[in-house]
Amino acid sequence: MGDLQKIRLEVNNAFKLSGFTIRREASTFVAEQISSLPPAERQKAIDKLTAHLLHQCLSVPVLEKEHLETAYKECSSLGLEETETVLNVIDAFSIPKVNYDNERKRFFKDVNTTNNLYPEPKWKAQYLIDRYTLIWQRTIRNKLFAQEVLPSGVQEKQFQLRKVEVLLSSSSKVDEVIVLGLLTQLTEGKFYLEDPTGSVLLDMTETRYHSGLFTENSFVLAEGFYDDKVLHVMGLVLPPSETRATSLPYFGSLNTFGGRSKSLLKNSQSLLKIEQENEDGMIVFLSDVWFDNLKVMAKLKALFSGYNDFPPIAFVFLGEFLSCPYGYEHSMQLKAALTNLGEMIYQFGKLRESCKFVFVPGRGDPIAPNILPRPAIPDSITKDIRDKLGDAVIFTTNPCRIQYCTQEIVLIRQDLVTKMCRNSIHFPESGDIPDHLTKTLLSQCTLSPLSLGVQPVYWKHAEALSLYPMPDLVIVADHFQPYTRSYQDCHVVNPGSFPRTEYSFKVYIPASRTVEDSQIPKEDT
Repeated sequence: MGDLQKIRLEVNNAFKLSGFTIRREASTFVAEQISSLPPAERQKAIDKLTAHLLHQCLSVPVLEKEHLETAYKECSSLGLEETETVLNVIDAFSIPKVNYDNERKRFFKDVNTTNNLYPEPKWKAQYLIDRYTLIWQRTIRNKLFAQEVLPSGVQEKQFQLRKVEVLLSSSSKVDEVIVLGLLTQLTEGKFYLEDPTGSVLLDMTETRYHSGLFTENSFVLAEGFYDDKVLHVMGLVLPPSETRATSLPYFGSLNTFGGRSKSLLKNSQSLLKIEQENEDGMIVFLSDVWFDNLKVMAKLKALFSGYNDFPPIAFVFLGEFLSCPYGYEHSMQLKAALTNLGEMIYQFGKLRESCKFVFVPGRGDPIAPNILPRPAIPDSITKDIRDKLGDAVIFTTNPCRIQYCTQEIVLIRQDLVTKMCRNSIHFPESGDIPDHLTKTLLSQCTLSPLSLGVQPVYWKHAEALSLYPMPDLVIVADHFQPYTRSYQDCHVVNPGSFPRTEYSFKVYIPASRTVEDSQIPKEDT
């Protein structure tokens, strides 16, 4: 009992130093909770409690027992801060918008954003200007363009990045020009390069294309010479992409990914510890899952029974969720199919209790137009499955983001390979299409480097498609064959169509940052 008295005294002194008055039963409660800890850990626990209560901004500095009970419960939940979440599904309409400050060479959060799907016309140009600014600031500090002072005797070619207005103001021929701009057709059949300072006509008869997919509305580096109001392009290159580690100093601790936390959870030591200790934790990705198809449902049942004893962190289902359009009955058919799925999941107790089921809609799912970002499936359709499974099911937008501990995952359900290849001004002569696509997406900082006529986007929510700074994993669910590519510490993965690939899917293991190919065995029918 003497020991408990001593600990209670420690607690009293610590709270006094923080400006609190603590009631006797409250200090006794704290002393009892921390009495089993070694002295160093005890002090840490007290410090954490005081820091937590200081953040609460209590109206009176007198601490009752219930204050301490609540604070202790919140502090001891996995040892995390209040805003640290192990798993968080972030919808596209709540992703923060960040702007670049040219003078301070840093990003800041735009606090004046409003959730407006149909804003003023200026936003049509603004979202492209914002993307240009992102790519410009990243390109200008690349070692190819950064004007560094080199030691005497060291010869290294430095390139100068120019703006369009510099060319337009020149009356004579300009050699060795490199310009960053938007590839666009201002008049039909004629390509121009456009930046915020102006536009210049391109002559691409002798152009040599580097790796990547060059679509209209993508930003490119055009290399060549300027003569007689025309830029003769000798080489077309994608802007250089940048690893996350290189980008981070320009964001500081700003949370650019989304979620409740004000600071970036990537730096959280508590979350990193949970992530590394959960060596067997996995996230399962399945695309094109038809809940109205008996064979698909039988395979899903085999999948759930296989995972029931070792539940994954989450199952992520990407649409479309029905095998064919049902016309005016489409919503009713999906509602019935989801209810059926809910009843199937309910049979697997362990999965139901410790696993999340995330649903990302496809283009054919009700009830939104083909504009990105696409809202979640309406509550009226998902009510039955949500009533059955509660918090275990999450219906979200397309695209969306998942934060698991310190890892950032971006997901989109979109047939990007077909769209990008069909709208490329030059089809790559060699190389692998997934390689080209991966390089293009990360270089363009967006999930949709296509013109608005090909893929409409809500102008004011274009940041929902952003891939800058680079996430850990990008899931591009596509009808194209499954693939996994890694580029500059970022995985780009296509799980492939679940029914069309003999029931194959992808499994991501966050602890080791690896992606595994998986398939439901044929005998389990």
